[in-house]
Amino acid sequence: MKTKTTKIIFWSGAIFMSLWFGASGFFELTKNPVVWDITRQLGYPPHFIYILGVFKLSGILVLLLPNRLLRLKEWVFAGMFFDIIFAFFSKIVVLGFPATIDAIVAFTVLSVTYLMFRKLYTPELIYGEA
Repeated sequence: MKTKTTKIIFWSGAIFMSLWFGASGFFELTKNPVVWDITRQLGYPPHFIYILGVFKLSGILVLLLPNRLLRLKEWVFAGMFFDIIFAFFSKIVVLGFPATIDAIVAFTVLSVTYLMFRKLYTPELIYGEA
């Protein structure tokens, strides 16, 4: 795969995930009833929902910075994976399998985006290893 194609796939996925997590984080911080009620139904306490919102919005800022904070981007990807995995299992237990479709889509897009990130940035660039 050519570098240009890899960049297009990476930035498409990064923008998609940023919109997804940005909307979610904004709705969590503004107590949007749709997001807030589902998250409360899943058993998460209010203070945790606010923390999720702050971290999601902070993470998308890091994710969208081109060629900067590469090690921190790794942490953002990890945080997004954990968020999606926890959402998936919480939803499957409380709401049933049909409610997990969004988590499956997000996990797939994030996985492809992360793979493209690793193709674009070698461990030497990310971690400063020689």
